[in-house]
Amino acid sequence: MSPRISKRGPVSDASPATPARQPAGSSGATIATVERAVDLLLHIASAPGPDFGITELAEDLSMSKAAVHRVLASLKGRGLIEVDERSRRYSLGVGALRIGLAYLDRIDVRRLGRPALEQLSEQTGETATLSVLLGQHERIYVDQVTPDREVIMSVSLGEPYPLHAGASGRAFLAFMSPEVREKYLDDGSLQALTDRTLVDVDELRKVLEDVRSQGWSSSGGERKTGAAAVAAPVLSHDGFPVAVVSVCGPEERFRSHVDECREELVATARVMSRSFGWEG
Repeated sequence: MSPRISKRGPVSDASPATPARQPAGSSGATIATVERAVDLLLHIASAPGPDFGITELAEDLSMSKAAVHRVLASLKGRGLIEVDERSRRYSLGVGALRIGLAYLDRIDVRRLGRPALEQLSEQTGETATLSVLLGQHERIYVDQVTPDREVIMSVSLGEPYPLHAGASGRAFLAFMSPEVREKYLDDGSLQALTDRTLVDVDELRKVLEDVRSQGWSSSGGERKTGAAAVAAPVLSHDGFPVAVVSVCGPEERFRSHVDECREELVATARVMSRSFGWEG
């Protein structure tokens, strides 16, 4: 067999030419950049503050300010990070929320809960919401259905709220394990979101006992001024909450039909709980 001829000389048919090498260290540098971007996103997502300056991030992550700026610029270009042009402080962007909600779409409780929320909102004429726990100290809204009327209440999906503030959070607190609940209450740092947020631990314990006894919780202006809600847990086979469903609306209007909303809510939560194996 005659060898083929190339500008570099003979090349055997049995031995293909060696592909051109990538610049030394290029793949390693790319991986390092990706790791820095992920570290930065996770830090902003998990830290208590809503936004950060470049200097703060550089110190927290042991990165140079120039490196932080480059990563932030790339993330901002893809919608994962937003910047306040006046303060030059950075926070998570809509793209990050989109990723989070895509993950939540794969959680059965959200998929199973959607038809129930639609029916509940139609029955009550108010907003129906679904919350899940975020760790052991916070919860987030993962879905909502709003009514077809001019004045409605809308919630922020993905925003964390403390468990003691509002009806949904207290429904979680009341039905979680006693050990986890007491650890939360003994923490001693109950934050007031409004001037009506319940922050007295002894009083809160009494309220939680009532919630466990009656199977639902209620609030008015404790998480958000002018808003009212009733909430009930979605229980799993072990009796602990996998989610909380609520009905909420403008406080003045909500008071006029809260009993009707509560009845529909409790029935909905019971049906959803049975889907997760609860037999109580």
